[in-house]
Amino acid sequence: MGVADRLRDGVVIPAHPLALTADGEVDLAAQRALTRYYAEAGAHGVAVGVHTTQFPLHADRGLLNEVWRLAAEVGAGRLLVAGICGDTADAVAEAEAAAALGYDAALLCPWGMSEVTEQALLERARAVGDVLPTIGFYLQESVGGRALSRGFWRELFDIGSVVAVKAAPFDRYRTNDVVQALLEHDRWAEVAVLTGNDDAIVHDLVTPARRTVGGRDREIRVTGGLLGQWAVGTRAAVALVARAAAAREAGAVPAELLATATDLVEVNAAVFDVDHGFAGCVAGVNEVLRQQGLLGSARCLAPEERLSPGQAERIAGVRKRFPGLLDEAFVAAHRDRWLGA
Repeated sequence: MGVADRLRDGVVIPAHPLALTADGEVDLAAQRALTRYYAEAGAHGVAVGVHTTQFPLHADRGLLNEVWRLAAEVGAGRLLVAGICGDTADAVAEAEAAAALGYDAALLCPWGMSEVTEQALLERARAVGDVLPTIGFYLQESVGGRALSRGFWRELFDIGSVVAVKAAPFDRYRTNDVVQALLEHDRWAEVAVLTGNDDAIVHDLVTPARRTVGGRDREIRVTGGLLGQWAVGTRAAVALVARAAAAREAGAVPAELLATATDLVEVNAAVFDVDHGFAGCVAGVNEVLRQQGLLGSARCLAPEERLSPGQAERIAGVRKRFPGLLDEAFVAAHRDRWLGA
């Protein structure tokens, strides 16, 4: 099965965090432990070098390659998605390095570009697509994304190497722009749509998008995702995607599944630091893993990336309220083994 088929089949892909010690050094044992956690939780792959891995990592190509290599070794056999940053030349160099390590696809991230215009993004997508199958990325503005037109998405889908798009604007109107542009496109059945909307995971997974084009009915469904929130509670995420698939097959969405949607929003609000405009979103993911004992520190590369006041306490609160959604028992049972040599 090719990359595009695997992505359309319904995937759980956690956005892989970067494990740092309190002194700011990469914690290799914890880095491996995280990948082991995702693999044993049943994740279909991992995305490394993305926002949750911390975009500033791309400023140190050697360290980036080491982090990519560790994930590729531990996660062998699963889908490996490399977050690709920078202007075209740098992005192509990163894609070539990731391809050499066995990565299957490139997620096109806007960080590090000198000018984030639609034309620059399209030019970069074409160039990276000569190296690896590519995944478009609609990143919310509060963490470095920008608004993109339906015309942009139509042109992106014209690029044959684009196999998927991650919709993560945290905005229903903009998510709809992506889906409607794809529904209108000749490649509508070829390109997978992955949810990245951590505030609307269940809604994305169970809501069909339909349109009549040329007298024929078309339907697109989001069958999986690539998410920062799935860097925690990964085993629960795998079960959630299976529940959503069963609901789609049955043609009815149980009230219990919709209730889970609300619970996940509550978890996300704490982890992603909604109270402070997502300022502590990356540190929040790390803090969950630190409280669970998988990481020794919630530290991030950039000094401004830190927990907001009260965020650690709010995270502790959702861990108590929603232990099943955060894999509390599963992590506790296997953590020491994952952290072992």
